[in-house]
Amino acid sequence: MGLRDDIERFREVGEERREDLAEFIQYGDLGQSRPGEIKIPVKIVSLPEFEYDQRDQGGVGQGQDGTPDVGQPVGQPQPQPGDDDGDGDEPGEEGDGDHEYYEMDPEEFAQELDEELGLDLDPKGKKVIEEKEGPFTDLTRSGPDSTLDFERMFKEGLKRKLTMDFDEEFLRELCKVEDITPREVFEWARGENLPVSMAWVEEAYNDVPEDDRGTWSSIEEVEENVERETVQQKIRREGIKHVPFRREDERYRYPEIIEEKEKNVVVVNIRDVSGSMREKKRELVERTFTPLDWYLTGKYDNAEFVYIAHDADAWEVSREDFFGIRSGGGTKISSAYELAQELLEEYPWSDWNRYVFAAGDSENSSNDTEERVIPLMEEIPANLHAYVETQPSGNAINATHAEELERHFGRDAEDVAVAYVNGEADVTDAIYEILSTEGDERDE
Repeated sequence: MGLRDDIERFREVGEERREDLAEFIQYGDLGQSRPGEIKIPVKIVSLPEFEYDQRDQGGVGQGQDGTPDVGQPVGQPQPQPGDDDGDGDEPGEEGDGDHEYYEMDPEEFAQELDEELGLDLDPKGKKVIEEKEGPFTDLTRSGPDSTLDFERMFKEGLKRKLTMDFDEEFLRELCKVEDITPREVFEWARGENLPVSMAWVEEAYNDVPEDDRGTWSSIEEVEENVERETVQQKIRREGIKHVPFRREDERYRYPEIIEEKEKNVVVVNIRDVSGSMREKKRELVERTFTPLDWYLTGKYDNAEFVYIAHDADAWEVSREDFFGIRSGGGTKISSAYELAQELLEEYPWSDWNRYVFAAGDSENSSNDTEERVIPLMEEIPANLHAYVETQPSGNAINATHAEELERHFGRDAEDVAVAYVNGEADVTDAIYEILSTEGDERDE
């Protein structure tokens, strides 16, 4: 394989790793991974190396005895007699096993799963852990001089200048028209939309010297001979120092207060451990719930997990016991939700995102789903409630729990998901069904 082929191979690595990820979730040995470190089996990728080409023997070499063999990487010594003592690892021995796994942390796992399944889960922050100053975007009427918004103040003054100023000299000339009265001057100004008061006109009229009265025979004559100056022209002539500023124009910038919220999540995992939950059903529960745990761990700043096992009664268990425990009693799913409701009191809905995931073979005691489980699901606020039915051999006659949930909440509910896993091939579809269901957060 040449260098060009190696480069092309590297371009395909990311895509192949995601394919390996999906296959691993469905069929791989999940026990190879630890909670904080996921080990995904991948195909070995050879690193590109420069190799000696027998067609080009020229240039600086190693001498006659040092000429490398065809295919030997440049810079590596030729094998000498006695170098291979026969004690090295044979192909496929245990020593090469670590190179067959790609190790990723939960954050990277979540990102890869997003790309593989096309997910777009955007975790919401709940608990405020810090308030910090953001950009100076807000305004107030008081503050230190260093934060005074001069541009805003200037704009306010300029706006007043443009709306309230007028050509005073032109109106003074109108007051010199023969036999004109202050009222006539005022009405003409108002007709021109000049913001002048009657008091100003009267004062200007009284200030006209007697010798100047009758300078003009009519208003039309003034308009023909005296050039009017606009406010804009006046500002350009006088400069901005004549733009008036008032105390009420002052605005002081202060920083926006940004709340830094910690993305906390508590995940309640519930599973049926009654006598009907055989080994294959238990394996499908583990294969579905384990990637969900990894995914949410990678998505949130702080992830807590609660594990509940139940038959006719429910009890809290450790993660290690959650997937392996068995019982022989009957089934009453509501007992698990009652315990979940109690345990979630330690995780207030105002501070924590919540997920409640349950799994089993859909067998439940008579009327328990309708009378107790559904009301409890509606009482427990959560980002998402999900139920995973595991029935490898098809539905049993009394396996109706998932169907009852689906019938009550509907297929389009934004905070309740129901998924069916009859075999390993259904796992990734179930995970997608669950994680793509969550909509906007419910009101607190």
